Amino acid sequence: MKFTPFSIKNQEFGRTVRGYDRDEVRAYLEKLSDEFEKLQADNTELSRKIEKMESEMEEYKKIEKNLQNTLLTAQESSTKAVESAKRQTALLIRESELKAQQIVEKAKDNANKIRNSVLQLREEKNLLLAKLKSMCETQTKLLEVSFNEPRDLSRAKLEEYKEVPVEEEAVNKKSQIDIDDILEKLL
Repeated sequence: MKFTPFSIKNQEFGRTVRGYDRDEVRAYLEKLSDEFEKLQADNTELSRKIEKMESEMEEYKKIEKNLQNTLLTAQESSTKAVESAKRQTALLIRESELKAQQIVEKAKDNANKIRNSVLQLREEKNLLLAKLKSMCETQTKLLEVSFNEPRDLSRAKLEEYKEVPVEEEAVNKKSQIDIDDILEKLL
């Protein structure tokens, strides 16, 4: 039999001359005491379970807080890592751009040096050609003077002298063509 507050309040005892039946009251109190003891034991057990669960809940709250802190730390470190990577990337790009500019400048300087060298070579070529023309003209004039003045030269020797400037001119033309080809390839 389960006791409820209502059943306890409405419990009726049989009457005797002197009052309630003692055995009936004692049996009721005995049952009530047993039920109350069970309730106390259940209450104690439930209180222990509640304490244990509250303790576990506190542990879980601590773990949750640690996890949140760890998550925040991980987020901050990942953000810092991303920012660091961006900064490093920007630095590498700037460095690469500077190196590229230096390479371009060096190439321009080299190109200018080559152009200057080519121009200098052209000037030297023109100067050499002018000297060669001058020498040829001088030689021609000398030969003309030699032809105009009778000397003891045979015709065969004169023909040899005539052919020499022509061969030099042919050699000069060949060398001039080669020099021009080379200059054109360089430019």
